[in-house]
Amino acid sequence: MIARWLVVTLLLAGCGGGGAQKFNGVDITGANYARDFALTDHTGAKRTLADYRGKVVAIFFGFTQCPDVCPTTLSDLALVKKRLGKDGERLQVIFVTVDPERDSQAVLERYVPAFDPSFVALYGSAEQTAATAKEFKVFYQKVAGKTATSYSIDHTAGTYVIDRDGRVRLFVKHGEGVEPLVADLKRLLS
Repeated sequence: MIARWLVVTLLLAGCGGGGAQKFNGVDITGANYARDFALTDHTGAKRTLADYRGKVVAIFFGFTQCPDVCPTTLSDLALVKKRLGKDGERLQVIFVTVDPERDSQAVLERYVPAFDPSFVALYGSAEQTAATAKEFKVFYQKVAGKTATSYSIDHTAGTYVIDRDGRVRLFVKHGEGVEPLVADLKRLLS
């Protein structure tokens, strides 16, 4: 049974001929997850994915006290936006906190726009955060620190890319580099 599945998968991978787009990120076009969210942005406005229709959206899950992956990813996304030139105006970067306990609206409104004023931070209750993470297949788990408030959070370190029609297209692993993402976004923006 497994061998038959592998053969069918390999045959289907070859379908589409020369017209298929090749991406640097993991192509998850057609996935039945990462379809929507219902959260509050750092200005207090309620947001869903439909609010960003017409733009390519890069969604990253993290937390503001993250020492490395989160600020590096947001810095990289700011650089990606700059490298896109005028097309960068058609990119919406969204940071979704997985730490609703510490990442209040006030914290998020200072943190995320510091990377780029157009970036949006989203937050929700613990339940809304869990539901959104489940919809996007994002893992996150609190890791105890020396005090009750000095904990860290292990989490999925990657960025989802949603096309202008609101469909998930790519998952970009952390550390893949700026230029490959710029190339992928140019394809989706064309």
